[in-house]
Amino acid sequence: MALIKSISGIRGTIGGVVNENLTPVNAVKFAAAYGMWLKSENSNESLTVIIGRDARISGEMISNLVANTLTGLGINVIDIGLSTTPTVEVAVTLDKADGGIIITASHNPKQWNALKLLNEKGEFLNAVEGEKILNIAEDENFLFAEVDDLGKYEKKEGYINRHIDEVLKLPLVDNEAIKKAGFKVVVDAVNSTGGIAVPALLEKLGVECIQLYCEPNGHFPHNPEPLKEHLTDISELVVTEKADFGIVVDPDVDRLALICEDGSMFGEEYTLVACADYVLGKTKGNTVSNLSSSRALRDITQKHGGAYEASAVGEVNVVELMKTSNAIIGGEGNGGIIYPESHYGRDSLVGIALFLSHLANLKISCKKLRESYPEYFMSKSKIELTPDINVDEILAKLTEKFSNEKPNCIDGVKIDFESEWVHLRKSNTEPIVRIYTESISQKKADDLASKFIVEIEALL
Repeated sequence: MALIKSISGIRGTIGGVVNENLTPVNAVKFAAAYGMWLKSENSNESLTVIIGRDARISGEMISNLVANTLTGLGINVIDIGLSTTPTVEVAVTLDKADGGIIITASHNPKQWNALKLLNEKGEFLNAVEGEKILNIAEDENFLFAEVDDLGKYEKKEGYINRHIDEVLKLPLVDNEAIKKAGFKVVVDAVNSTGGIAVPALLEKLGVECIQLYCEPNGHFPHNPEPLKEHLTDISELVVTEKADFGIVVDPDVDRLALICEDGSMFGEEYTLVACADYVLGKTKGNTVSNLSSSRALRDITQKHGGAYEASAVGEVNVVELMKTSNAIIGGEGNGGIIYPESHYGRDSLVGIALFLSHLANLKISCKKLRESYPEYFMSKSKIELTPDINVDEILAKLTEKFSNEKPNCIDGVKIDFESEWVHLRKSNTEPIVRIYTESISQKKADDLASKFIVEIEALL
């Protein structure tokens, strides 16, 4: 059980001891810190925050605590209920709110929940803003409103449909081509809010949708991280139903994985590659992903005459670099698509619409599309942390050992070899060290990961 505080929010397991888990006390304290920060940043007296949640069992409890804390500070709350992370982001801008809180632990198992914090642009807070909120929470110097100045609470519906309408308005979403293609897809929404949003989007695009685990009850039928080993059910159903492909989203719908018509993985890394290929083919420009993402995006970008750059891991870092490099599409290799024409946030609904447009225009199968891209293989490993492990010291020693390879140290350590790379970093969301490798075969990627696990264990 754990409580993880970071500049991107607070995340933890439900129940247990205060300050060791995400208890009601911690949820209130962190919501109050966010509210106090918001008030310190704004001169206008009336502030409004939009809150929404995924379908986790603990979601309603945490949402009520957050809403009541904010109104207790004199901040108005618009509660859009069961929602997706990108829907809340879009809602903040649509309603010109002053901020937003998404109650979701993203891909973490059901015992976890979290508060993700947004600014008035519907974007995640930067490091400086996040640090201020952590300090306010630590000091507990809260000033609550008197009875006549309490905030107003309002529950509103229909935001997922508004979000879908915004997606369908995007110039590169080829509604007509998608409808003509007559696609049939299977959707695994891990019994969260993707079960509301994805079928609704597909219906408006004229796509036949076979629903698997689309009841938003928070009882995840498998590990909610959309990795190959968790997706056997949808892989089998895609083949049985003779579907064109399968769509998998995580509980808050900001990660998108695809399954080819033969049940094989399209590959989370290649979701962004495919969407970028489509966008860059229509609009010249640059791309950004993070250090842990595949080289395939770089290759596709250069093929289209654009420039590729890599940021530190984390959506806020990707967005920051996308803005400075004028990237027209970007994201993270975990299936997170960021398309600024819509908004600066990972959005599976945007990703689905762009991917469908790409496939409909090319008139080829999902498998053929995947085979058209550069062939890289990735291995994702991790080492569990204990309090006595000094990760920074270990990474510093590895940096020194491989100094001839000119390691990139903006986020952990990334070592680029001629035909492969390894990225070692401390997770922001779990007590682990992540070890990502990529090479020209799965065996080579796995061997590289094993080599660095041995390297790390030798330093423990």
